[in-house]
Amino acid sequence: MKKTVLTDVDILSQEVHGRVRYDVRPHPPVTIGLEPVDLTEYTMREHKEKVLAAMRKRDIDVLAVYGDREHGANFGYLTGFEPRFEEGLLVFHKNGDAVLMLGNENLKMTQYARIKAQAVHVPHFSLPNQPMKTDYKFSELLGRAGIQKGRTVGIVGWKLFTGLFEENKKMFDVPGFIVDSIKGICGDGAVLNATDLFIHPLYGVRLQMNANEIAHYEYGASQAAYCVYKVMDSIEPEKTELELADLLAAHGQPPSVQTICASGQRFTNAVAAPRNKKIETGEPVTVTMGLRGGLTHRCGYAVSDEQQLHPGKRNYLERVAVPYYRALTAWYSGIGIGVKAADIYRRTEEILPVETYGWSLNPGHYVAEEEWMSSPFYPDSPVVLKSGMMLQMDIIIHVKGYGGANAEDGAALADESLRNQIKEHYPELWKRFEKRREYMRNILGIPIKDEMLPMSMLCGYFRPYLLDKQKAFYIAD
Repeated sequence: MKKTVLTDVDILSQEVHGRVRYDVRPHPPVTIGLEPVDLTEYTMREHKEKVLAAMRKRDIDVLAVYGDREHGANFGYLTGFEPRFEEGLLVFHKNGDAVLMLGNENLKMTQYARIKAQAVHVPHFSLPNQPMKTDYKFSELLGRAGIQKGRTVGIVGWKLFTGLFEENKKMFDVPGFIVDSIKGICGDGAVLNATDLFIHPLYGVRLQMNANEIAHYEYGASQAAYCVYKVMDSIEPEKTELELADLLAAHGQPPSVQTICASGQRFTNAVAAPRNKKIETGEPVTVTMGLRGGLTHRCGYAVSDEQQLHPGKRNYLERVAVPYYRALTAWYSGIGIGVKAADIYRRTEEILPVETYGWSLNPGHYVAEEEWMSSPFYPDSPVVLKSGMMLQMDIIIHVKGYGGANAEDGAALADESLRNQIKEHYPELWKRFEKRREYMRNILGIPIKDEMLPMSMLCGYFRPYLLDKQKAFYIAD
């Protein structure tokens, strides 16, 4: 079969030499986790000890860890659960004592929490107009949880205000009534933003995973990838976004982002969810599915070849998709233990100059319970990538006049010791990793490092023309 060579390219990175080609490629092996993996007691004890050590280093007496439906990952890191539709506050003391401040419908979760904790009923955290009966003011409830004058309290939300103005170090991203009440008890100078203890890209306690955590999160990442894969194989003109989006669900697992299945012009009438709109030939199509542990995103055109594109867009591959794939390949082949995150950023900028390709966010980030924890990839980043980190390739380009190009997935880094632990305790997971690695190296031509473990069956697999189900990009010598 004659191969179609799109373009000769220069060196993709220090590791990758070759040309981007677009031709028939075998589909990736279907490798999905079949059942969720719970976090073990060992893992939960490890979480607790990491946080206590960080508190001692910062000389913090008490942490007030906030959680709600959208922002519960730091809360859940210690408790094992997230508030579903109320607010919650975990008051965690430097001696290891814990108090769960919960509303009407979450109060029962105290008995199921993965950390031994006392319960304080806080109807202030309940839904509007529910019973608010309590004998205590909110400040008094905080006192019952151990927040008292003379103690240094670190408030943990979900944002980092680093890199902004100096005064922003005293900003908080949790409800004002909580912050004001804690300050009223302890004094303004004794209250600080301690979110960085959990998610700072250089030293956060949540950055490095053990084998159990990688197995836990691989379930969601692999399920999300498989859902997107099913949509990719089902895209046809006249099918609706709703029909395709029906495939973007995985056994009731909670999504980490808004599910996207959109064609043509997006956000009409400010609608972000899938609509009853038919796929039309020549339109761009975007598909996103995110679960705990990873997100898979694909963006291309609903065409079989360039002749089905508008005449002004027929150079889409050369202008947009090929350069994007070069950067994607450099990212996957570049990440590894001991690699400077700043070098990954620099390589991305070399391949995709910002002034030409219009990207403004980080070209990747940490991922875990939430889709975006924080990111080590930024100019002059001091972060050196380490074993146990879970990373998401997230390069988003915008070239005026064209639809996007995107093939986002995640990977974990594991040194030899961690790989051996996965082999021993999660042999089926290890087999999935091996199949994905073999596909990336041998079929897609991406020379990933030994420590790179693809969390998705679609890592590196990109079909820019979505109606041609057989062709994909790859690297050829």
